[in-house]
Amino acid sequence: MTSTQPLSSTSASTTGKDVAAVGNSALVSSQGKTTIADTVVSKIAGIAAREVSGVYDLGGGASRVVGALRERIPGANLNHSQGVSVEVGEKQAAVDLDIVAEYGVSIADLATGLRRNVIAAIERMTGLQVTEVNVTVHDIHLAGDEDGSDADDAVTRVQ
Repeated sequence: MTSTQPLSSTSASTTGKDVAAVGNSALVSSQGKTTIADTVVSKIAGIAAREVSGVYDLGGGASRVVGALRERIPGANLNHSQGVSVEVGEKQAAVDLDIVAEYGVSIADLATGLRRNVIAAIERMTGLQVTEVNVTVHDIHLAGDEDGSDADDAVTRVQ
């Protein structure tokens, strides 16, 4: 994470006094404490990011190659947390997304939409406060530029 903000529940006010930024959490009560694993938050973030129009895929080059190989294995499931890394505290979470955007989409608008959807999904489902969502665009996908299409063209030329 590149954040300079600690994942804590206190912050300094303009008068210099410490004030609780986050009130009582739904995850901690007198009856017990709920802990949410990083993998749960990363899966929620991955699913929410894929719902945003303009996102072609999640992950950088290496993780997409591994994901493509995984999908070819019979019975293998899609890795929903591919391209997502999270840091989860007791009351807060921070998210990093690595994406491939569709060509022609405004990247600034796409990043805004990603932040809005990921924050809403995580806060609604977990009760954690999302402090930041960092988006890194690794590539642009062109329509008709499918992975492995060059290999298929080579096979048809050889016949």
